Amino acid sequence: MSIEIKVPGLPESVSEATVVTWHKQPGDAVARDENLVDLETDKVVLEVPSPADGVMGEIKAGEGDTVTADQVIGSVDDSAAAGAGKGADGGGKEPAQDKDKPQAGTATEPPGFSPAVRRLVEEHGLDAAAIEGSGPGGRVTKEDVLRHMESASGGEREGEPSAPAPAAGDAPQASAAPAPAPGTRPERRVPMTRLRQRIAERLVEAQQTAAMLTTFNEVNMQPVMDLRARYKERFEKVHDIKLGFMSFFVKASIEALKRFPAVNASIDGKDIIYHGYHDIGIAVSTDRGLVVPVLRDAEHMSFADIEGTIVDFGRRAQAGKLAIDELTGGTFSITNGGIFGSLLSTPILNPPQSAILGMHKIQERPMAENGQVVVRPMMYLALSYDHRIVDGKEAVSFLVTIKDMLEDPARLLLEV
Repeated sequence: MSIEIKVPGLPESVSEATVVTWHKQPGDAVARDENLVDLETDKVVLEVPSPADGVMGEIKAGEGDTVTADQVIGSVDDSAAAGAGKGADGGGKEPAQDKDKPQAGTATEPPGFSPAVRRLVEEHGLDAAAIEGSGPGGRVTKEDVLRHMESASGGEREGEPSAPAPAAGDAPQASAAPAPAPGTRPERRVPMTRLRQRIAERLVEAQQTAAMLTTFNEVNMQPVMDLRARYKERFEKVHDIKLGFMSFFVKASIEALKRFPAVNASIDGKDIIYHGYHDIGIAVSTDRGLVVPVLRDAEHMSFADIEGTIVDFGRRAQAGKLAIDELTGGTFSITNGGIFGSLLSTPILNPPQSAILGMHKIQERPMAENGQVVVRPMMYLALSYDHRIVDGKEAVSFLVTIKDMLEDPARLLLEV
């Protein structure tokens, strides 16, 4: 019997998706719940699993096609499951895994790998048997592979999450393109991804609808760095997560937002909505573009909760596994260009939020303290804000509050 493959239900804010990659072709054997196709929305990449064991049937929506919720994009013939292992002389295609022919780079691969996982294992020459699975029944997921690779490469740099290797289905890197012939002026036209289109729309919207200004300050990071150096080993031992800088900035931002509620507000028509909670968006860079997952009710989160959630966001963002509800909402955002070496920049608002904090590179600079010139690890901070509801005095005072909190981090614990 032929079973339809349908586009899963999309959230209200997402009307359509684009077919990115089919992992199976007509005639290929498929297993129930095995990922058949990746669909890209303007926020996340969705995986569509097989509804049953069987053989891949007709594909009705090709790669690059636009599809909508509940649209039929293909089919699986479950009546052919028993004959799915037959060779070409049995009237079908060769099976994806031939028992007599070990696959290159996957000789130790356990059964049940999805195509995306298998591709990651093969591309990086990993020993599949050494990867610990966290999925149902111990099944290895993409996150497990990325975590294994991260561990094998020495983990994270201090205070910064490392960037996992691009997951299957990500855009090809520019370095993969062939070198142009001497004397030529090559060009290539590539359609914008849905995520990139959405980023472009929101950036233009922010500039056209908000009266956006930016105020700057600088913070001496020595007190935070001393505190991290003193407690980082014990913190990691107790909480099984590294103590980074971002949790300090989230905590400092929350205290400043409590004192200046307009910075945590948003405009809706002719009304101002003051949010009595603090949902902090953390900008994460991926190969597909920038995404901003949200720390819900961050005022109730501990340092360890914040650090662990951010690391999880970064890992799943690289693998395209963030859920849509994790990327919506937010009352305030933080972006860290310093991990890329940015010394100073002007962040753009994330509508309908009224402000965004920009962190930058920590750089040693000579500073005057008590009539003496000393060298301190300094960071420039930038606060872009919507002048329609945030006055300049509030914006400057908000940034000064963050500076004061970070230069005396004990105040974060005492809330003073």
